[in-house]
Amino acid sequence: MSELIKHECGVALIRLLQPLEYYQYKYGTWKYGLNKLYLLMEKQHNRGQDGAGVACINLDTLPGNKFISRHRSAEQAAIDDVFRKITSDFKKSERKHPNRFKDANWAKEHLPFAGELYLGHLRYGTYGKNKLDNVHPVMRQNNWKSRNLVLAGNFNLTNVEEQFNKLVELGQHPKDFSDTVTILEKIGHFLDEENQSLFEKFKKEGHENIEISDLIGENLDVVKILEEASKRWDGGHLIAGLIGHGDAFAYRDPWGIRPGFFYRDEEIVVVTSERPVIQTVMNVPSEQIYEVEPGHALIIKKNGRVSMEMIREPQEKKSCSFERIYFSRGSDKDIYRERKKLGNLLTPAILKAIDNDLDQTVFSFIPNTAETAFYGMIAGIEDHMNREKRNILVKEACNMTPAQIEKLISRRPRIEKIAVKDVKLRTFISQDAGRDDLVGHVYDITYGTVRHDRDNLVVIDDSIVRGTTLRESILKILDRLGPKRIVIVSSSPQLRYPDCYGIDMAKLGDFVAFQAAIALLKENGKEAVLNEVYNAAVAELEKPWEKIVNQVIRIYEPFTYEQISEKIGELLTTKGINAEVKIVYQTVDDLHRACPDHSGDWYFTGDYPTPGGNLVVNQSFINFIKGKNIRAY
Repeated sequence: MSELIKHECGVALIRLLQPLEYYQYKYGTWKYGLNKLYLLMEKQHNRGQDGAGVACINLDTLPGNKFISRHRSAEQAAIDDVFRKITSDFKKSERKHPNRFKDANWAKEHLPFAGELYLGHLRYGTYGKNKLDNVHPVMRQNNWKSRNLVLAGNFNLTNVEEQFNKLVELGQHPKDFSDTVTILEKIGHFLDEENQSLFEKFKKEGHENIEISDLIGENLDVVKILEEASKRWDGGHLIAGLIGHGDAFAYRDPWGIRPGFFYRDEEIVVVTSERPVIQTVMNVPSEQIYEVEPGHALIIKKNGRVSMEMIREPQEKKSCSFERIYFSRGSDKDIYRERKKLGNLLTPAILKAIDNDLDQTVFSFIPNTAETAFYGMIAGIEDHMNREKRNILVKEACNMTPAQIEKLISRRPRIEKIAVKDVKLRTFISQDAGRDDLVGHVYDITYGTVRHDRDNLVVIDDSIVRGTTLRESILKILDRLGPKRIVIVSSSPQLRYPDCYGIDMAKLGDFVAFQAAIALLKENGKEAVLNEVYNAAVAELEKPWEKIVNQVIRIYEPFTYEQISEKIGELLTTKGINAEVKIVYQTVDDLHRACPDHSGDWYFTGDYPTPGGNLVVNQSFINFIKGKNIRAY
């Protein structure tokens, strides 16, 4: 993606199932779990650069000893910053107690982060400022172990206000208005209720208070707590939690919007947001890694029992397709294959855009994350050229000289490395009067790769969302090469609607596809549609939650997909660009052909899986009409 879009956070949970001395003996270090956590987080660093945090619970500590440790950072290179703090504590202890530091039992008793339960998080902020208070894991502390709660997640709630008000009705005074605090306090409330209920039960049975603490931990009903807490949650989520006495869980939304994977053996349980990081870090085949099922929670009890339990009735699965197009690491075997297919399926539209003139067309990609789709695109072009060669040979081979045959079979797509990203611009120039000129130098181009005024230049990108970088930078840069036509190809469909389940794409007015539709309405004398949709959107907000429908779909109905794409090309072509500019988008049908198991496409189609999505899109349109440049949730 050539423009920055903040998106889903990353989660990593580890539960060691053996005593620390087991790992010291087998792997040479009691830090086995912590080392694995570092790798799991580092391999998911693409999922969050606004902050990172780590929490650890040390099981079975004696009273008076700290049993929860946490470090967080909102600095640049936050993962390194967090682990630098952790290892700094270790180094001090090692210098002070060189003969005892490698003793796993001693470390467990005396060192922070020498425990059996770890929770790591990488933050991409879509709600709240980038400050330390907003970095996960977040905590709710208490002197009773089983009332302590540590949470980290990849989530967004669309109905934060409703959930916040429920907490107030319960008598709470939440310290912040955010989905993070709301979820923490909601789970925490029912954790407290479960603790109190069990305390009263065991007290009536005649148990002493000191016994009751252990009995509560053994009998805590995590499923019941999550069921009660999540009854009215609307949104996408993978929420991982640790409870102070030693239980842990990872709960996924009923629609499977946000991803979650786990692996377990006799030594360890691992939960992450992406599958290939487990493959790499644990060196296990993908067949041994499973999804956290939608509407279910992976429950890990303190005694080591692991189970998958239903929390809410699973709904029609709508896993986020943007995970496959861009967000998740492309090293996953299925994602790699899907991204190639996305590029391959664009072949007919590309051939149409260049008038089938392959001999005078150069193919490339921007940015590097589009490389896999580029391979698929080139494979599609090669297949087309090979069919052409075959047909010619079948008809004309007898009449062709060896030189002519050699020239024919040597035809292949012209592939060039057109642009290389040079430097990431620093924030200090963001307000500079000459910013546009500076942005124009983000990429270095390879001169001489395109024949001036003769060649088409086809460049593939993951997606075109706002179009800002294309308009202000990339098209101007590519035009310096002198092509007669620039074709920008998006391996994803037109992004038309806000996302409210974790991606930072919340404002309708930002989307170039929406801008194109508005421009077409005005050009065609259909401005009345805007008033009609506005009034309908306002009316939707008065309906019961479950009956709200998306009225913004009507904005696009008067126009074909191709008309929207053509208008986007016009909007992105600024004064001074000499080449003709065409935009080619993936179709929604071909997206689903390439990614059949991830049907979440609401940002392309407006088909939201939850009522909150329909509420958000209508509110977003109302904000646009009123000139409010704010999020709709």
